Amino acid sequence: MGVTRQKHAKKIMGFYKHNFQFREPFQVLLDGTFCQAALRNKIQIREQLPGYLGGAAQLCTTRCVIKELESLGKELYGAKLIAQRCQVRNCSHHKDPTSGSTCLLSMIEDGNPQHFFIATQDQDLSNKVKKKPGVPLLFIIQNTMVLDKPSPKSLAFVQKLQTNQLVPEYQKQSIVELKEKEGLAKQEGEKRRKRKRAGGPNPLSCLKKKKKKTPEGQEPSAKKKRRKRKRNR
Repeated sequence: MGVTRQKHAKKIMGFYKHNFQFREPFQVLLDGTFCQAALRNKIQIREQLPGYLGGAAQLCTTRCVIKELESLGKELYGAKLIAQRCQVRNCSHHKDPTSGSTCLLSMIEDGNPQHFFIATQDQDLSNKVKKKPGVPLLFIIQNTMVLDKPSPKSLAFVQKLQTNQLVPEYQKQSIVELKEKEGLAKQEGEKRRKRKRAGGPNPLSCLKKKKKKTPEGQEPSAKKKRRKRKRNR
């Protein structure tokens, strides 16, 4: 595993952990296309994925994905075996199975509360996943698993959270009223006092001292001359 790729994954995982509360074990939902790509490229998902994500991972799928693989015949028999070894998560299509992509999209509705990763090679499904904030996307390039960078929707969602734009208006008004009641509004409105910076010396102390003026008509007293004593020889 390349060092650069590992750093890339660590940075992205930090984003999802910090902003969307992703925790171990990470739940990764696989579809048939991802299973088939892993088989073709001889990738051991169960062994390699925890090291790449930096923590324990649970491989998951749905009954709809398994049913879809079964209906596609012998060509995807190996992919079906991989999917059957995953933990099966309950979906809302018990009586009427749907396509794998439709099923996985239903699993991340309402803000992805179960914190699922989506692992797929389906470009159409990937584009739809990117329109939902807080859903990490995994895919395979050649013989390498890649964690996609956060989508613009995820970045915009986080930015709104940071600027409190997702707080409902009635809650904002309640916060303002509470601050006014507690007298905090005035305190926040006041400007902070600037710290006094260490300045130079007082300019008044640098002025030259003025000489005292002598009264008019008087001359400054001359220095007294010392008298020399004459020695008697």
